[in-house]
Amino acid sequence: MSQRIKRPSSPSDSAKEEEERMYANGPEGLDEINEKYPLRPHNHSRTLPFSDLFNSLFNPLTKGGPSGPTARARGGSTKISPAEQRRQIIERFFSRWRNEVGNDIYPAMRLILPDIDRERPMYRLKEQAIGKLLVKIMRISPSSDDAKSLINWKVPGKTLASRMAGDFAGRCFEAIKKRPLRTEQGDMRIGDVNVLLDKLAAASGEAEQLPIFEEFYRRMNPEEMQWLIRIILRQMKIGATEKTMLNAWHEDGSALYNVSSSLRHVCWDLWDPNIRIEEEKKQLSIMSNFQPQLAHFSVMALTWDKMVPKLGVEEGGEFWMEEKLDGERMQLHMQEDDSVPGGFKFGFWSRRAKDYTYLYGSSFEDDQSALTRHLKGAFHEGVWNCILDGEMIAFDPKVGKMVAFGTLKTSALQAQKNPYDEQGWRPLFRIFDMLYLNDEDLCNYELRDRRNSLQKIIKDVPGRLEIHDYKRCTSPSDIEPYLREIVENSSEGLVLKNPRSPYVLNDRNWTWIKVKPEYMTEFGENLDCVIIGGYYGTGRRGGTLSSFLCGLRASQQDIKSGVAGPEKFYSFFKVGGGLKTQDYREIERLTEGKWHDWNPKSASKYMELAGGERYHEKPDVWIRPSESVVIEVKAASVEESVSFKVGQTLRFPRFRSIRTDKSWDAALGIDEWQELHYRVKEEVNEKKEMALEERRQKQAPRKRQKREVTVAGDVDYVTVEKSKLLEGMSFYVPGGSQNPKKTKAQVEGLVKEHGGAIVQNPARVTQGVAVALADRANGHVTSLKNKEGVNIITPKWVLDCIRQGSLVPYEEGHLYHATDSMHALAAENTDKYGDSYYRDVDIDELREIFSRMKDDRVSDGVEFDKNAFYDQLEAQGHELPRSKGYVFRKSRVFFMPVEGVSALTMARLESWVRFGSGEVAGDLDDGAVTHVVVVGCGNEEAARKAAAGVRSQVSKRAALKIPYIVSEKWLEECWREETLVNEEPYVPS
Repeated sequence: MSQRIKRPSSPSDSAKEEEERMYANGPEGLDEINEKYPLRPHNHSRTLPFSDLFNSLFNPLTKGGPSGPTARARGGSTKISPAEQRRQIIERFFSRWRNEVGNDIYPAMRLILPDIDRERPMYRLKEQAIGKLLVKIMRISPSSDDAKSLINWKVPGKTLASRMAGDFAGRCFEAIKKRPLRTEQGDMRIGDVNVLLDKLAAASGEAEQLPIFEEFYRRMNPEEMQWLIRIILRQMKIGATEKTMLNAWHEDGSALYNVSSSLRHVCWDLWDPNIRIEEEKKQLSIMSNFQPQLAHFSVMALTWDKMVPKLGVEEGGEFWMEEKLDGERMQLHMQEDDSVPGGFKFGFWSRRAKDYTYLYGSSFEDDQSALTRHLKGAFHEGVWNCILDGEMIAFDPKVGKMVAFGTLKTSALQAQKNPYDEQGWRPLFRIFDMLYLNDEDLCNYELRDRRNSLQKIIKDVPGRLEIHDYKRCTSPSDIEPYLREIVENSSEGLVLKNPRSPYVLNDRNWTWIKVKPEYMTEFGENLDCVIIGGYYGTGRRGGTLSSFLCGLRASQQDIKSGVAGPEKFYSFFKVGGGLKTQDYREIERLTEGKWHDWNPKSASKYMELAGGERYHEKPDVWIRPSESVVIEVKAASVEESVSFKVGQTLRFPRFRSIRTDKSWDAALGIDEWQELHYRVKEEVNEKKEMALEERRQKQAPRKRQKREVTVAGDVDYVTVEKSKLLEGMSFYVPGGSQNPKKTKAQVEGLVKEHGGAIVQNPARVTQGVAVALADRANGHVTSLKNKEGVNIITPKWVLDCIRQGSLVPYEEGHLYHATDSMHALAAENTDKYGDSYYRDVDIDELREIFSRMKDDRVSDGVEFDKNAFYDQLEAQGHELPRSKGYVFRKSRVFFMPVEGVSALTMARLESWVRFGSGEVAGDLDDGAVTHVVVVGCGNEEAARKAAAGVRSQVSKRAALKIPYIVSEKWLEECWREETLVNEEPYVPS
C-alpha cells in the first residue's frame, strides 16, 4: 500500500540552519556531501526533540509495545502479536517524522542504529572514561559510592539498580538522578545531539571531551543522559534489529545496506517509500563494502552420504572441498585510479565492515602497507577493478604454515614496520571467491565460473596473496581422507561447496557447509544459548550463582502467529562445569541488577519450564532473555528428557566462553535446534544401541551407588484430585490392563482424569502423535507390535506418574514392547535391581528389589565405582560441588614431555590427574585418550614440534575422534579452578 509523501517546496530557515550545523562540520563538509548526493532529501522543519526519540520509540520498544487504541488489532480484537506491536511503534514514529520533519531520516537513524553508522568516527570512549568524566562533571568525591560504581564499573554492585539498570548506562542513570541539573525533559533536538556527538568524535583527550559532556549534562535530564550514553557506547538493545528498522523506513532498506554497508546511503537514496530501488543498485559496487555469504554449520552426526545432498548436489555430481582457514574474513576491493601512486587504489573491509585499508594498504606504493606494496604484478593487466572475497591469515614463512589467528594484527603491524623482512610473520590473503570484475557483479554466476575467472586474473604472490586451493570430489567417501589430512596439519576443518551455486549476500545457506572434526567425549557442535535462570551454590560458592539454566528461543512460526512472544524461551539444560572464577564475575557484571527471584507469574511471559505447574528444574532466580548473556557450551551428547521443556537436554554440558559478540535474538532457537537434533538423532540412537549390546554381553553389570529408598505406601490404587499431569499428551488404549487391573474404559478414564486425551485410531501411534498403553496381548496390540519402531508402554507408567505427582522417565518395567534404543534409555533410569532413580517405590516393588539383591548378593571385596555414581548424579540434574577430587574424572590423559622436563614435574602433573579421578594413559594409540598434554615448561618451539607429531599420529586413527592437544598450563588451570576449563586457549602453537 503506497504512502502519501509530503515534499514542501522549500525548507524553513530553522531547518536550513540545523542541516548546515549537522553536516557542514563533518569530515566531508556540506559542499562535498551535496556533490556526492545531489538528490538527497531536505527536511522542511527542524528535527524532533531528543526526548521524543526515546519516549515514542526506544521506551515503547523495550517495554513491550504500544497501549491504547493503536494497540488494538483489526476487527476489534485486543490481541496482536509482539512483532506487530513493534512494527506499529516504528512505523508510527517514522510517519510522524515524515509529516512533522521531512524525508531526511538520517539524523534520527544515526541515533537509532549507531553501531552501523560508519560516517561518524569512534569516540574512543569506554565505560571507565565516561565514568571519570561524569564524576568530574557532577563534582562528586572519587571515594564516594557513586564514583566507585562508575569508575570501577566491572566490579559487581551490592544492590540491585532500579529501572533499566544493570548495564553501565543504568549505573550512570542511578548516579545522575540523585544530582540532576534538570528534572524536566531537556531542550535538545535530535539535530543538536548529532552536532555535539560529531564534536565528541573529533575530540582528542579529556580536556576537549569534558566541556561537551558538561553541555549534555546541563541540557539533559537523567533519562536522556542514559540513552545518550547507550548511543555513545553503541549498546542500544531496543528489541529491534537493523533489518527491521531499515525495512520499516523503506521496503528495500536492508537490501541496499547489504551491498553498501552505509546507513547514510540507505537513508538518502531511499527517502520515498513509493519508489522502489533499481535492480542494479541492489548489486555490488566497487569500494562499497558488502555483507558476505556465510557457511552453514554441520555436525559429524550428519553422515557424508547425507551431507553431500544437503549441498544441492545430485548423486554422483561434483562438489568441492576447501580447508577452513583460521583467520579473519576479509574483502579486497581494487580499482584503477590514475590519481593514486601506482595507478590503482585498494580497500579492505572485515565481515563486520571494519575498514582495514590503513593496515593492509591503499595502493601499490603505500609505504605504510603491510600487504599491497608486495602485490605488483599479481593482477592481470586487463583488470581495471575487482572485488575478492577471502580470509586474511597470519603466515610464518620460516615453516611455511599459518599461525594462530590471535597473532594476525601483530603480524600485520610487524610487516608495516619491516617490509623487507622475508622471515618474519606477515599477513597472507587467501582468496576463495571473486564477486566483481571490470564493472560487472558476478554474484549470480555459478561458483565454478567465478573461480575460473579468478584463476585467469590472479597470479599468486607466495606468502602474500594466494588463491585458496580446493579439491574436486564426486563421492562422499572423498571427505574423510581429506579431513584426516587437515587434522594432521592442525587446521580448523573443511568447507564443502556446491560449485553450481550463486553467491547470496548476508545469508547462511546449505550451498556452503562447514565441517569440523569431532573431539573425544564431546557432541560435535558448539552451541550458543541464552541464560534464562540461575541456581545458588553451596560451599565456597554459597550465596552466589554457581550454575545456570539455558533456554531456546520460541519458533518463528509461534512468534509470528502470536502464540509466543519474541522473548519466549523454553528450558533446555543446566550448566556449571567449565566456568572459571573470572567467568562468574563477568556474567555477574553483565547481568547485575537484572535478576528476579523465581515467580512463575512474572517469569512465564519470558520462559516456559517442563512439568506444567510443577515447574521442573525451576531456577532460584530468573532473568529476561533480552537483558541476559549468550554463552557457548559443549556437551558429551544429547538425550531425551522430561525435565526440560525442549524435550531434550545436553548430557554433561561444559561452558566454553561468553559470547559478548552475540545478542540474545541471534542465539540458538527451537527452529535451529530441531534441525540440528534431527541430524544427530541417528548418531545418538546408534550409540545407545551399541551400549545396549555391550551391556548384554557383560556378565557382571557395572555397580552403581544406591540412593536412599523412600516408600510411597502399600496401595493398589491411589485416588487423587483431578490434575493437568498428562495435559498435552494423547494416548491409545487397545484394551484393559493387568497392572493395575482395569478395563479399557477405566484406563481411559484415568488418563482423562489427569488431563490426557484419548484417540481411537492406532495410526496416531505409528505417526508418533499418541502413546500406546497396554500390558497384555490382543489383536490390536499384536498389530502394533508388528509395526517398525513402535513402543508400547504399560498403564503402570501412568499410575507411577500419578503417585509421584510428575512425569517420570520410562523404566524397563514400563515397557511392554519397545525398540532397542528405548530399552537402552529405560535401563539408565534404574539400578541393576530395578530400583528407580526418579520415583518412589511401593512395598511390593521394594520386596521384589530386596529379593533380587538377595539372589545377587554383592561381596564386600567389590570396589565402589565412584565415577559411575558421579555420572548418575549429574545425569539426574544434581550439580556436583567443586573439588579437586574429581576435576579430571571424565579425562584420560596421555603426557608428552619434551626433552629436559624433570621427573619431579611429571610426577606432580600425573598425580594431579589421578587425584582428580582421571586416568593416565601409557600409549598415545589408546583410543580412549581424551587429552594429550604436551609438557614444554617454557620451551615453546619443542612443544610445537611435539604437538605436530601428535597430530600426525592421531590423524591416522581408524575412528576419526581427536583428543585435545594442550599444554601443561591447561592442566594447571583446571586444578586451580577445580573444573575442566576450555581447551582452546591452551593449544601449543
